[in-house]
Amino acid sequence: MDRKMANRKLIRLSQLKHKLATENLEEIDWVTFGVIVKKVTPQSANNGRTFSIWRLNDLRDLSACVSLFLFGEVHKEHWKTDQGTV
Repeated sequence: MDRKMANRKLIRLSQLKHKLATENLEEIDWVTFGVIVKKVTPQSANNGRTFSIWRLNDLRDLSACVSLFLFGEVHKEHWKTDQGTV
């Protein structure tokens, strides 16, 4: 993990909203980790394509969740991922 994180900045998911407002994250090599705390049943968009929504949390602040929308190949590959997965 030390090798993978070399020269990268860890931003906790619960800090993401603040960091987006105060820093230019496009100029930083950063990573975050999240746990799938809730999955919405896959839904169909107006164009007929199916997508998934996951609610992610870093388990530090349970009120600060991030919604992740999965479309296309990402949805097809990952929609069965279990709740509780990091």
